[in-house]
Amino acid sequence: MAKVVVAEDGTPLWRFADADGVWRYSVSLDQVSPYYLEALLTYEDRWFYSHPGINPLSIGRAVWQNLTNQRVISGGSTLSMQVARLIEPHNKTLLGKMRQVFRTLQLEWHYSKDQILTIYINRAPYGGTLQGIGAASWAYLDKPPSELTRAEAALLAVLPQAPSRLRPDRYPDRAQEARDKVLDRLEEFGVWSHERVSDIKQETVWLAERQAPQLAPLLARRLLAESSSDVIHTTIDAALQRRLEDMVMGWKSQLPPSTSMGILVVEHSTMAVKAYIGSADLNDKSRFGHVDMITAWRSPGSTLKPFAYGMALDDGLIHAESLLQDVPRQFGDYRPGNFDTGFSGPVSASDALVRSLNLPAVQVLEAYGPKRFTGNMRNAGIVLRFPLNSDPNLSLILGGTGMRMDQLVSGYSAFVRQGKVAALRYRPEDPLIERQLISRGAAWIVRRTLAGEARPVPDNQISDITPLAWKTGTSYGYRDAWTIGMNGGYLIGIWVGRPDGTPVAGQFGYATAVPILHQINHLLINRNSQTIQNWPKDPRPPTVSRAVICWPQGQSLPAGDPNCRQRRQAWILDGTIPPTLPSIGQDTGIGGWLNLWVNEQGKRVASDCHGAISKRLALWPIALETWLPLSERRASRLPERDETCPPIGYDTSPPLLILGLKEGAILKKLPGTQSLDLRLDTQGGRGKRWWFINGETLMETEADQPMVKTLTLSGRYQISVLDESGQVSSVSFILD
Repeated sequence: MAKVVVAEDGTPLWRFADADGVWRYSVSLDQVSPYYLEALLTYEDRWFYSHPGINPLSIGRAVWQNLTNQRVISGGSTLSMQVARLIEPHNKTLLGKMRQVFRTLQLEWHYSKDQILTIYINRAPYGGTLQGIGAASWAYLDKPPSELTRAEAALLAVLPQAPSRLRPDRYPDRAQEARDKVLDRLEEFGVWSHERVSDIKQETVWLAERQAPQLAPLLARRLLAESSSDVIHTTIDAALQRRLEDMVMGWKSQLPPSTSMGILVVEHSTMAVKAYIGSADLNDKSRFGHVDMITAWRSPGSTLKPFAYGMALDDGLIHAESLLQDVPRQFGDYRPGNFDTGFSGPVSASDALVRSLNLPAVQVLEAYGPKRFTGNMRNAGIVLRFPLNSDPNLSLILGGTGMRMDQLVSGYSAFVRQGKVAALRYRPEDPLIERQLISRGAAWIVRRTLAGEARPVPDNQISDITPLAWKTGTSYGYRDAWTIGMNGGYLIGIWVGRPDGTPVAGQFGYATAVPILHQINHLLINRNSQTIQNWPKDPRPPTVSRAVICWPQGQSLPAGDPNCRQRRQAWILDGTIPPTLPSIGQDTGIGGWLNLWVNEQGKRVASDCHGAISKRLALWPIALETWLPLSERRASRLPERDETCPPIGYDTSPPLLILGLKEGAILKKLPGTQSLDLRLDTQGGRGKRWWFINGETLMETEADQPMVKTLTLSGRYQISVLDESGQVSSVSFILD
């Protein structure tokens, strides 16, 4: 069966021919210009609605004309008879004619006149592989049959008489002569006035070479298997689709060899897909143009990070300015790093999200739970794929999973639809299905953060419509370059890479996909300023409020409190201000609140000393020591000891030193070995030692007991030790 896939306005996007190579665009009578029906019935069968399928007068007139002129002048066939011949072709013999008459009477018995006329306008031949007025109107005139002018209607009414000989794109003079015969007939019977017909005859027939519909081919292929209708309606904006496909052809020349591209544009108020580009060029085999990258399973890179922050906000683990740790850490055998290979130390949640820092995202996911995260995503219709017999782990937040672009873009609808993930709609009849993933407040905070509006401001300074918010992603080995954008009206998904998974050095989300995003965003904004005014407003939800918080504790403290080492403004959710999120595995004694006693001079004393006053001291997490200014490090923050009444355990503590390893040393494994046994001792200090490697708890030892650790992975390490007196000593080295 011939099928055609059409845009939201009826423009053909792609056609699939039937077994005979014919394609048609079926239409109903009310989808055809009345001028065409007037021209067709007047010229072909004026008594169509009156005769029983066979018109004896027409047949007699045709016989007389043919005998008189000794050549075929007219056939005498009614439209009903022509339909019978189109459905069941017959030989030009007496037996064949009798069979045609029989089929005609059958048609008239079983179908109404309108139904028979509908069959004719959809089956009439129009030259080459075209059948029907719908296909002819779009192929020859690039317009729907409902918009035909009188001149165009007269032309298309006569073409089925000799479709090959009268093709207007090849033989415009013949076509014009035939059209004028139809006009003469319309004037003769008073259907159109003499003046109107004379004006129409002044128009010459000239058409460009016929063009087959060639838009959104991979979407058409995708929907073909899902629909039994011969006309498959979509939500695609044909003008936007054509503009973006032209843009992609321009971008293609700037891409490395064998690189393709996928683009999705979705109207997020309805979730209707307005543009669908599955590859850079369908006909470019070197770029695997036949592979639909919108449905392909790829690594999402860092594009899942916003979901982790949104879920952590809802869970009360963080607020927008929570203190997170961008420091080297190792999680079992997994040791993530940042894209720029450096570390920033203390960062806020909003800053970490905007800068797409890896270690803070892993810290958040570690606290929330990768399995729980994956389950929430699946419940919202977003499937993350993992290797067989492999459970979700922390690497997924950095792209250690597989997913499809259409589901990823669908997932981002949560940030523009009040926390609800809605499925994409490709056809007008597709229902709007949505599921809650995060709260409205969390969605608003994350979206505003990605739009560069993380800093709280008064409501009258918050834009009614969210500016362009976007998140990039780059998979391991530069295989996938992503950006997902959200403006006031649309979701925009972009993927660039090689479909075969080959790395493309230097290709990453910010450099490759973001420029394309901005170009598409400008196009959408500039298309129609009136449309932008109708975009949904984005007020601050009542569950979101402003608060002033203090680092390192992450909570509110009174003005002037010395434990407020850094004051910050934050968006908070449901009036909750969670404390600083600890890293799992870190001892609670190395950060947070330290209870101690001081005298009137502010020196540390034992709790039973005269005039001792209890005091709480806010300490930064030990893993951040290296990145803190000297004034904020533990050694500087702890008050001086009072030697006359020293605190227990602090009275005679000498400086704490690590022995056995120099700062910046480069260690090498012995030839033929896969590991290195590291043995370190301490000097000075007081009491027990707590050892940490890259910010994670390693072990606890006595003062005279060495620390022994077997290292197998090459890379940079930092070993820290803390004693009972609060002293810290660290040493960094490289294992080659």
